[in-house]
Amino acid sequence: MKKVLVVYFSVSGVTERAAKDLAKEFNADLEEIVPAKRYTNSDLNWMDKNSRSSLEMKDENSRPEILKGKFDTTNYDVVMIGYPIWWYVEPRCVDTFIESNKLEKATVVPFATSGGSSVDGSVKHLKKLYPNLKFTKGFLLNKDINRAKIEKEIA
Repeated sequence: MKKVLVVYFSVSGVTERAAKDLAKEFNADLEEIVPAKRYTNSDLNWMDKNSRSSLEMKDENSRPEILKGKFDTTNYDVVMIGYPIWWYVEPRCVDTFIESNKLEKATVVPFATSGGSSVDGSVKHLKKLYPNLKFTKGFLLNKDINRAKIEKEIA
């Protein structure tokens, strides 16, 4: 049996619920990526070009500081990383997490929640930023978890 870690970043609780369900489904350990400064509703206002999230997402090199996000990932065969879709990709604090941990030996399974975007753009972006990591296809987990599809990717 593969050892699985589910790591997630969530602001509203939607991705957190998906991560907890996924961890339960795969009997996995669960960890949260916690930004040093929590996001407020005004930080998340995508219609405000000067909101915190807008400025971070505009800057490809932005790496918001995280309080909690450095984990011993070396003993895991599979690391599932969950996040909401922001501007069609992963939030920059997810990049901070990836760059703060050793994931080269693990199979990395991206999963996301979104009100309307596909997970595909974020997976393509992750593969471009981190070509040395072994990513599976991504999964949009707004509703149910299709264990069989995920198991096929990590087999």
